[in-house]
Amino acid sequence: MQQYYSNGKLLLTAEYLVLDGAKALALPTQYGQDLIIEKIETPKLIWKSFDNENKIWFEAEFNINDFEIIIPDNDIQATKTLQNILKKAQKLIPIAIGTNFLNGNNGLYIKTNLTFPRNWGLGTSSTLINNIAKWANINAFELLKNSFGGSGYDIACAEYNSPIFYQLINEKPKIETIDFNPSFKDQLYFVHLNKKQNSRDSIKKYRKLNQNIEGITDEITKLSDNFLTANNITSFIYLMIEHERIIASLIYEKTIQKALFSDYFGQTKSLGAWGGDFILATGNKDTPAYFKNKGFRTVIPYKNMIYNSQLLKTTDFS
Repeated sequence: MQQYYSNGKLLLTAEYLVLDGAKALALPTQYGQDLIIEKIETPKLIWKSFDNENKIWFEAEFNINDFEIIIPDNDIQATKTLQNILKKAQKLIPIAIGTNFLNGNNGLYIKTNLTFPRNWGLGTSSTLINNIAKWANINAFELLKNSFGGSGYDIACAEYNSPIFYQLINEKPKIETIDFNPSFKDQLYFVHLNKKQNSRDSIKKYRKLNQNIEGITDEITKLSDNFLTANNITSFIYLMIEHERIIASLIYEKTIQKALFSDYFGQTKSLGAWGGDFILATGNKDTPAYFKNKGFRTVIPYKNMIYNSQLLKTTDFS
């Protein structure tokens, strides 16, 4: 049996602009997804995906040699998406390099297990991509590029067990693990907005805006640096407000504070693609009650969500 695990992700800064070279502060989560591979005698690939309640949400069967579909999931598009990922992974394996991606004439039973609800938006796709890349011994960023696309910050979070700075330089990822461990983290909460945002659709919408971003990426990069060095909650809140102002102006949207939480006693900030998934909120012991009274029942303290290893290193793929 082989087993691989990848972390989920949250993007604290540089949403949208990370695609255009802004430095982003990204946070791997304690939640994630594993992938388990077992050999079977039947020469086919049987795939079953389980959610955080151990219920099957996807299952399909493929030909072991060419990944042609034998039995599709009820969601045929999801079946074709997985098929495409497997085929792209196979093509990325150098002929001269051995791999344990496939096992001769053996069949395979593949099981994936999420530790978070699928609608949370913590990286069901990115954790899958990273796990398959580790299984195939290939570059996960290349597999992402050839399948879903995106900046790749989520792939970096999948692999690193501490907060990171992530930046595309000449379209290549630079990853720096950082000591982001705010002394005021007990005043930080993650709140789910009860809906999942499609990141690919959000990227397409952003690209259609065709905004002039000259200078804005530099502003966001400086803000990312300042988020790291903020030593009190007052400074942190100022940075949240300024970051929200810039992105709201860029994408012609209201900030989440203005749209939904104008009466909140703390400060809120969108994370990743605006309009869904999690937001960040500053607050206190009354914060969970405020959001739950408004119908947002998933309120997670920072310390219960984010990984924070002290192992620091920089990886530059440029």
